[in-house]
Amino acid sequence: MATHEFVALTHSSTLRRLLYEALTALGLDPTHTYRQAYAGVALAAPLLEAREDHDNAPRFWQALEGITGDADIGLHLGEMMQPRPMDVVGYLLLAARDLRQGLQAFVRFQHILSGGFAARLEEEGEQVRLVIDLNYREVGSLRQQMECLAVLLMKMLAAASGELPLLGVDFRHRAPRRLGEHRRLLGVEPRFAQAHDALILPRALLARPSRSASPRLFEVLSEEAEKQLAGLVENQLLARVRYWLELNIGATTCTLQACAQALGSNRSALQRALSEQGSSFRLLHDEVRRLCALRLLDQGLSVREVARACGFAELSPFYRAFRRWQGGTPRGRG
Repeated sequence: MATHEFVALTHSSTLRRLLYEALTALGLDPTHTYRQAYAGVALAAPLLEAREDHDNAPRFWQALEGITGDADIGLHLGEMMQPRPMDVVGYLLLAARDLRQGLQAFVRFQHILSGGFAARLEEEGEQVRLVIDLNYREVGSLRQQMECLAVLLMKMLAAASGELPLLGVDFRHRAPRRLGEHRRLLGVEPRFAQAHDALILPRALLARPSRSASPRLFEVLSEEAEKQLAGLVENQLLARVRYWLELNIGATTCTLQACAQALGSNRSALQRALSEQGSSFRLLHDEVRRLCALRLLDQGLSVREVARACGFAELSPFYRAFRRWQGGTPRGRG
């Protein structure tokens, strides 16, 4: 089987440009803060058209509380951010006919903002959930990033459609010790340790007209967004399925159904699309397992640890798979 390298995900520089402004507003030197967070790792300036390595972002968010001494730094950065459009997705939110169309555009073009987004809109009863999960390889949900993003998104949606009373906010990370700032800035007390990061809104708000609606501009911007999305090599189907598999192998049961749901598709449509590209979910699953096993063995993990991390419940099927992959037995410690 041919070897495929994983395509690195990227994100736009929009959030970092907003972060520079917010850090300055909080009295922090953004350049110095970033240098401390990245500890000497070279980082390009946040240029208008530049895209950045998505999986580098955790370095900044994990270091931020220690650098600033602020346990709620994510919330405070979101508070300082000005919700102004700085990319095609931001302008689409403003030009949309109503909140529903704006949120649908956000979900459709989410990967222009970040390749790691797994956003979707869920309508049920009188509520609607905007799931805003951001995923990274080998890193769980980042508290400071998601709390900053929740405040920023709430402000951006309110800028387009008026006052936005949240019914609730869900976070995947565990609850911090104090929640006063969460209540002040979000207007509700979030639920923590949930399955997804999400904003929960009254469904009736989806029909609220945008204060800056422009159907013709929305059409033009949608065409531009489609071009930008098509230009992202990382967003091609095989790369997207591989990335989802790498995130989930060993952590949960990886099925075609679960992958399709995560990618906003359905089982038969995803199966058909992969077949049209000369592949299948089974082949990609096998490929990702193989590359994962080789990487972990190179890192010195035991064969048993590698088998478990690759989603094998027992050693014998792992050994059989490895002989099929590499023509021999795995070499690891223990």
